[in-house]
Amino acid sequence: MSATATQTRVTVETPERMQELGRRLAALLRPGDLVLLTGELGAGKTTLTRGLGEGLGVRGAVTSPTFVIARVHPPLTGGPALVHVDAYRLGGGLDEMEDLDLDVSLPESVVVVEWGDGKVEELSDDRLHVVIERAVGADAPVDAGWESDAADVRTVTVTGIGARWADAGVAELTAG
Repeated sequence: MSATATQTRVTVETPERMQELGRRLAALLRPGDLVLLTGELGAGKTTLTRGLGEGLGVRGAVTSPTFVIARVHPPLTGGPALVHVDAYRLGGGLDEMEDLDLDVSLPESVVVVEWGDGKVEELSDDRLHVVIERAVGADAPVDAGWESDAADVRTVTVTGIGARWADAGVAELTAG
């Protein structure tokens, strides 16, 4: 972690708590923010994004954009739109992503990119990187409320990269 990064870890036990974390995270976001989501299939990336959408007050149900690549959720109030991108099927880097015009959307929107590692970092020096990891193994608590058979507790690591996130309240996400 560089000198211009701030990081916190949050333990999330249920999908409802993941969505609540998204709502709390949304309170820190503003137009122009880029959020990268990393985690295995079924980890909770879309559930977190659903909470972001609720917190930002955007229109439309936030669902996985896997088959459409990107969805734009306009604001219901004066806040920013949410641009939700799934880069899983996009093999190339920023060149392939350019067709989505994310650089045009970024200044007035919050852009959330699932599977964006190594693909969209060049869009902004300041970004939020959210890594969702499952607690696996015999000691992992099981909760039938998660979407998969091997549902369990998640550890969410939120890293703010760049000056924008130095005092943005990332550390306070652990409360609540």
